Formats: sequence, C-alpha cells, structure tokens
Amino acid sequence: MIKALPTVLATLLTHYRRHPGQLAMLLLGLWVASALWSGIQAINATARDSYARADALFTTQLDQLERRDGTPFTQANYYALRQAGLPVSPMLEGEIVLQDGTRLTLIGIDPLTLPSDNALAEADSAGALTDFLTPPWQTRVAPDTLTTTPELANGKTLPPHVLVPALPPDTLIMDIAAAARLLESGEAITRLVAAPGSLADAPAGLTLTRASSLASPGQLTESFHLNLTALGLLAWVVGLLIVQAALGLALEQRLGMLRTLRVLGVSGRSLVLALSVELIVIGLIGALAGIASGVWLARLLLPDVAATLGSLYGAGVGRELSLPWHYWLGGLTVSLGGLLLAGSSVLWRAARLNLLALGQLQAWRSGYRQQLTFMGIGGAVAMGVSLALYLWLRFQPPGNGLAAGFGLIASLLLASALWLPPLLALVLKALIHLTRRRPLIHWAVADMQLQLPKLSLAMMALLIALATNLGVGSMVGGFRLTFLDWLDQRLVAPLYVNAPAEQYEAIDAWLAGRPEVAERLLTRRSDATLARITTPEGSRSLGTPTELYGITPGESLTPHWPLLATQQGRHAAWAAFEKEAVFVNEQLATAENLSPGDQLTIDAPGANATLLIAAVYPDYGNPSGQVLMASPQLARRFDAPPGSMGVVLHDNADVEALRSALSARFKLSRDALSDQREIKRVATEVFERTFTITRALNVLTLVVAALALLASLLAQARSRRQQLAPLWALGISRSKLAQLSLAQLGGAALMTGLLAIPLGIAITWGLVAIINVAAFGWRLPLYLFPSEMAVTLATTVTVALLSAALPALRFWRTSPRTLLAEEANQ
Repeated sequence: MIKALPTVLATLLTHYRRHPGQLAMLLLGLWVASALWSGIQAINATARDSYARADALFTTQLDQLERRDGTPFTQANYYALRQAGLPVSPMLEGEIVLQDGTRLTLIGIDPLTLPSDNALAEADSAGALTDFLTPPWQTRVAPDTLTTTPELANGKTLPPHVLVPALPPDTLIMDIAAAARLLESGEAITRLVAAPGSLADAPAGLTLTRASSLASPGQLTESFHLNLTALGLLAWVVGLLIVQAALGLALEQRLGMLRTLRVLGVSGRSLVLALSVELIVIGLIGALAGIASGVWLARLLLPDVAATLGSLYGAGVGRELSLPWHYWLGGLTVSLGGLLLAGSSVLWRAARLNLLALGQLQAWRSGYRQQLTFMGIGGAVAMGVSLALYLWLRFQPPGNGLAAGFGLIASLLLASALWLPPLLALVLKALIHLTRRRPLIHWAVADMQLQLPKLSLAMMALLIALATNLGVGSMVGGFRLTFLDWLDQRLVAPLYVNAPAEQYEAIDAWLAGRPEVAERLLTRRSDATLARITTPEGSRSLGTPTELYGITPGESLTPHWPLLATQQGRHAAWAAFEKEAVFVNEQLATAENLSPGDQLTIDAPGANATLLIAAVYPDYGNPSGQVLMASPQLARRFDAPPGSMGVVLHDNADVEALRSALSARFKLSRDALSDQREIKRVATEVFERTFTITRALNVLTLVVAALALLASLLAQARSRRQQLAPLWALGISRSKLAQLSLAQLGGAALMTGLLAIPLGIAITWGLVAIINVAAFGWRLPLYLFPSEMAVTLATTVTVALLSAALPALRFWRTSPRTLLAEEANQ
C-alpha cells in the first residue's frame, strides 16, 4: 500500500493540472481563512503580551497611595511617611518627547525601597544595580520601544539604555533622581507604592488603592479582543465554505478516475490515505501562505489597534509584533484542522464508494434532496440553541453572559445559513410552476435548480458576510449617533478649565466678576469604596472601588444631562439630586443591578455616607462604575478636590478673549484651557478609531464571500458551457444566454440579500442588547438605517453580477466551433 501511494497521489494531482481553477479555489479558501484568523490572533497575542508585561511590573503587584486633592507628593511628604514607619517607595511618572515627536512614558523608581519581589527592584548583579543608581545612570527599555539612545526634543540626552524584554512598550525606567532631572520636576513625586497588604489604612489626606482592586488592561480590553476573535472566526468559517465547495466538486469530477484506480487494484484504504496526503500538502501550502499574509495584515492594522486601546483604556500596546512559538503552531493547527473538517465528508464518501456504482457518473444534485432535509433539521437545532441561550440570558443578571451572547449570534447565523438552501429550493420549485408558459424563463429556473447544489455553500457564505456587515454597520452607525448626541448634551460650556486644584477658588472668584460669564460649572472627583447596597429585596456588602464625580446642576447643564431611569420623573430626580441624592452611571447600575430608589453606602477616608439613588444616566466609554453627586455635596461630605470647570458664556461673548485673559491672569498653559469644539473633535476621533478594525475586517469578509461565489462559478464553467451549448444550437444567441446567467445569479443573490436584512437586524439587537451590555456595561439604542439596508441589497446583487460577469463574458466570447464541439460531446 505504501509503495503504491506516490503513484496514486501523482495520479490524483493530475486532476488539478486539467482544472487549475479548482486548485486555485482550494488555496484561496485556505489562504483567506488562515490569513484573517492568524492576523487577528497576532494582534491579540501582541496586545496580551504588552498587558502581561505591564501587569507584572506595575498594575497588579503594588498598592498605591495618592493625595486626595490630586496634587503630587513632595520629597518631604515621603520622608515624613518613612519616618512614621510606613514601608512606602516613591515613584515619579511623566512624559518625554523625542526629537522625532514620539511620546514615551518615563517612570523613575527607587529600587532600594521597592518590595524585593517586584520586577522593578530586581538586578542581575550588584554591579548592574550600581550602574542603575549612579551617574550616568541607566535607561531600562523594552526592545520594541528603543534600540538606540536618542535625544529628546528639548535637547537633553537619555542615560545609556539597557534592553529589558519584560518591560511594557513605550515605557522608560530609570532611577528617580535621573527621571527628576529629565522631567525638571524638582522635588515632586507622582505617587507612593507599597507591597500589597503592607498598609492597613491610608494616612489622612491620602487615598489607598489596593493592588487587587486595580483593573488591569487585560480585563478592560477582553471584550475588544473577543470581538476581534469572533470576526476572525467568521472569516475562517467563510473560507472553509470555499474549501468544502472546491473539494466536493473535485470529488464529483474525479469519480471516473477513482473507479479506474480501484479497478487497477488500489484498495479503498489506499485511496483515502492518498486523498488525506493530498489535503495535507495543499493545506500546508495554503496555511503557510495565509499565516505569512496574516502577519503582514497584523503589521498593517496594529498601529490603529494600539491607538484605540491606548485612547479607550490607557493600555499600552507595542507597535511591533510579539509572536510566541505557539502562535505559529496554533495557526497551522487551526488551518489544517479546518481543512480536514471541510474535507471529512469527501474522505467519508471516498471510503464508502460502491465499486459497481463508480461507472455511473454522479451529478452534484445526486442525493441533494436528502442534504436539504439534513440542512433543515440542522438549522432547526441551531435555532433551538439560539432560543435556549436567549431564554437563559433573560434570567441572568444584566451584564452577564458575554460568551453566551456570542454563542446566540453564532447559532443564529448557523441556523440561517443552513436554512438558506432549502428556502431557495422551495422558491425555485414555486417558480417552476409559475413559469410553465414561458419556456425560456422556465428553463432558466430549472437550470438554477441544477446549479443550486454547487452554489449553495457560496450563497451561505454571502449570507453570513452580508448579515454581519449589516449588523455591525448598524451598531456602529447607532453608536455614532448616540455618542455625538451624548457629547452635545454633556458638553454645554464653550470653555473648560483644567487648572491645579489650589487655583480654582481664585479662578471662580475672578470669573464671578466677569460680565460675559453666565455660569461656572465646577466638577469634583474622588475615589471611594462602595461598601453596601440596600434594595427592596435586602442588603448586601460589597467593598467595590468606585469613583465619585461631582457636577454643578446649573440651568445650562440640567436640561441637557441625559437620564435613563428615574423614580418619579426627571424634574423630581434633579430636585432630589440637589438635596443630597445621587445618580449612578449605567455601568454601575448594570454591574450591581441597581435601580432608582436603592441606597448606597459609600466609604472614603474620613467619611461614610448612605445615599439614595435618584436616577441612572448614560456614561458611554467609561469602563468603570461612577456615582454622581452635586459638587457642593461632594466637597462637604467627602472633601473632594476640584477637577475642572466649565465656563458658560452669554450669547455673543468672545470665547478667545476670555481664554487669553484667563491664561494671562493665572499663568495657565494652553492645554489647561480647552474649548468645546476641540474636546468633541478629540473624543469623536477616539471613538471613530475604535471601529476602524471592525470595518476593515467586515470589508475583508465580504470580499472573501464574493471570491467564494466567483470561485464556484469558475469551477463549473466548463460544465455550464456544455449545458448552454444545446440552447445556442437551437438558435438562442450567446448574448441572450449570458444575460440569462446574470439574471439567474442576480435573482438568487437578491433573495439572499432579502434574507440577510432581518438576520442583520437580529445581529444588531444581539450586539447592542447583549454583547455591548456584557462587555462594557452600557446599552446602545437600537437604530435601523433603511439606506444601509438598500446598500446591502445593492451590494448583494453587485457582488453576484460581478462574480458572474467573468464566466458569462467567457461564454459570450466562446467561438461557435467550440460550442459545436461541446454540443457534440453531450
């Protein structure tokens, strides 16, 4: 058996020499499936590596002390705490700009006082620690951040750099004295850190953030990466549909060859083994090409991903790919596993071939009615799974069930894809009866019935791609409308001041005397702990870190501030708010299942209060829970420092003149004074960038579906020519036959597009009502865009017509002699 294997394999491969289009379709399916999947996994692997490096060094291993008024520590504060016996270590953080404009985070540390088990305090030897602590000092940096020692934009030079792979990207580590010199920070210290659990309580005037309560970038961004993975998996499935269509067609066309091999003595086991080797060889070629293309795609998209994650979550991601060995192995395994999964039916049929029946050339439609029955049953099972997941999610707390939500959408897509061929078959059967008196149209419908087995997989891929594009497009469009409207409601002041906390009292008094100023909307901010929640059902203890945010409920802000839920109406909610009630953002309400009328017990250093929830408000983009209070109440109860101030002006007031006067009077930098338009522009750019990758992957998925349809048509071009030749011989022109072919596929695609619209609406609902709530804690309104649906239908028909144009053009240009030869071979 082994000796005959090379001969059998060579014989099987000759088929692709005669039908190169089928080989191209096989490699295309493997290539695109592997490329999109491996590209997304490369991005995710690089991002997670960056998170792990950041978490291991800073985020999760150290408790942090910060001043409640937001001002930096001084060296005197640090010395006083050390003399009081507190095991704290200083840390200085700032930003430096290189000559090429690159911005890097600079962190200065004292390795002698850091906890000994922290990676920042470790040194390879005493000599290395000495070099780090003494002039000219050292700059520890990751290899993907710097490879040379550059000059800064201000002309200063960094200390000699040492490459440390474990450091996070875009981060420099040096001794705190060297960092203070470069940052020109004087005696300022950003924060104090300590070993987890080494501090019982925060000293007066300070806030203590435990290591266990710090949200790591990996936690915050998990939903983002899960969305990318789901899109990559979708592209992988669409690619495998191309592969399965090509393999099935190749088997049907090689039945005569298989019969001959069996007659010559090749056993069924040898035949299956040869087909398996053929699959593996083709799979290796397609998978390796796909992985290489995936790495290229990841390099292309990674800067946008890094910018998105940095803007939304403050998560640093390296701009260079960092791919572990298991990435390459995993890419090959997924690609080859998918190929074997797609080819399993081919191997099964080859193993069960009846030798006596091999002489009868089987058509693709052989047994197709039974396949349609199985598809209908499979679709019903998948729909049952969707309904079961939906019912299960209905009884879960809000915000839970992210994986179940993706499972619901996936099973819904699967059910729709499986039901598509039976539904198309029923429509064609009905059209057969309706077109009995129109012979040519009757023939075209009957011919489409014969093509359906060969086109069904491509149509399923097109349905999935269209529905996903429509669903994600509607979600993105709805998010954009909601977010822009929310910005308009929240940003009511034309000018915002971000000054040092100690200056706000003087700024407020100065602005009160300016005739052009209508209102001053002071905000405050403080960290606290949500200790207890009291609801009509009972009370429960939590201990969850939360943020207290104070606003000034002025006449300009109150009418525009959006509220999602109140107990007795909007007016009553704001009246209660001014009398010490609070609002909670949707994220906190979702996470803790809160409603207006519930009570919160808030703990903060030196303060404890039980507060009534008057309303729930939207807070798009905030990854954490927030409690909203009136600024005067927040200052009185929790001694919260000022955070910013919105300045509302009378009509026709000169914003730029006031901005210049503020800057001159209080020596404020340009960055400390922001106008409303600039804030909206920056915020909009951040959220627009969030969906850049999603849009790109949706377009790629649609392109893959179009290629699947084109490949299916090219693969059967010769057999189609044999079917059309008799009609040409009867006097029907080639142009008329080409038009019929375009109309056939255009009609089937239009039917697919019509089915994609309700499926896309269902996907949109799943994304905004389940996925978004579970991932981010807030729900988007469901927006439907008729123009988007019209574009979807137009795209469907266009994709189908473009896919059919090349085979139709080839038929139209076929010479009469060739058509006569085809007709003679019937």
